[in-house]
Amino acid sequence: MIQEDIRVKEIRELWDRWSDARKDWDTQAREDIDFYLGNHFTEDEINALAERNQSAMPIDRLYSAIEQFKAIITSKPPKFSAVGREDSDNKLANVWKIMLEYIWDISDGNETFKQVIHDYAVTGLGYFYSYIDSEADYGRGEVKFTYVDPFRVVVDPNARNRWFDDASGIMLSTIFTKQQLLDLYPQLGQVNEGEEKAIIDELDTISHEEDYPSSTNAQVKPRFTPDIVKDYDTFETSKYRLIESFSKIKVPYFRMVNLQTGDEKIVDEQALSTIMQDPQTRVAVDEGMIDFVEVLQTRIKITCCVGQVVLYERVLDTDVYPIVPVPNIWTNTPYPMSDIRKNKDFQRFLNKTVSLITSHAQASSGLKLLVPQGSV
Repeated sequence: MIQEDIRVKEIRELWDRWSDARKDWDTQAREDIDFYLGNHFTEDEINALAERNQSAMPIDRLYSAIEQFKAIITSKPPKFSAVGREDSDNKLANVWKIMLEYIWDISDGNETFKQVIHDYAVTGLGYFYSYIDSEADYGRGEVKFTYVDPFRVVVDPNARNRWFDDASGIMLSTIFTKQQLLDLYPQLGQVNEGEEKAIIDELDTISHEEDYPSSTNAQVKPRFTPDIVKDYDTFETSKYRLIESFSKIKVPYFRMVNLQTGDEKIVDEQALSTIMQDPQTRVAVDEGMIDFVEVLQTRIKITCCVGQVVLYERVLDTDVYPIVPVPNIWTNTPYPMSDIRKNKDFQRFLNKTVSLITSHAQASSGLKLLVPQGSV
């Protein structure tokens, strides 16, 4: 029996807290998606309109406006530039410019950018996610980026920075079937000594739950969103939630100063340990010719867990979260508004007006067979 790691318990508790804090935003964002897809009415609204002999046919102006906005914003790929602080840095700046263009190309940046802009306009929040593809270039690795669905990311609700830099943590959830998880982590299919089941068979599963919230509007126009198709594969009944938790920690670094020449070098603990193995360096330190100053630096730690186990844990050499938000209408919280949410009332007004006009035309064009008593 696999025992739950204490780190997994803490991550799950945070996930539940931050997810509960975001439920109202999820509901509104899901309704925004319905309006984008052309489903503007709830079941109760459709029934009420039918009783009054009014049409539930929307005059959709939001979809075309959003598509036009996306086309304008993504019509041309971005251009990168890097400027050196000094003339001697011009060559290095050109190298950085080429590297940024290369990363954009190998990450299919044009399509990724379009999807982020789509989420930005429809739900109010898009996300870029940078990562290292360890299999790229035959194991040499490549830095890439992609987009993630905004419903898969939960953020500390106390964050007030536009880019969530002040958040105590960010979590990314991914729902896998058993086969998908085994393809990604084959070691989970191994059987431990003295056990009858594979590791994956003892992990906690989720009961057909998805990060994508369910719709509250009527499905007037059929749409196949994740909340609809999640049960289509009746064979893969076991699903697992993999959580990548990003948090801030303090990592010690050392400023190594040569008091004779004034040269300074920044090293981490591992490099300092290697340097101190040199006898001449130890003598120089003992005689006061070399001095060390310890400084603490903020770094991002990633802890990846699934079920009750931690798959891996590492410290990234950066103080910036690899998940970069792109908020639309900023509200000083991690819950921005979208363009659709700002214009839903006008769309409802347009739908109501057209429904009234249609109802009036139907009532006034036909000959009345029954005349109310006393009207003639």
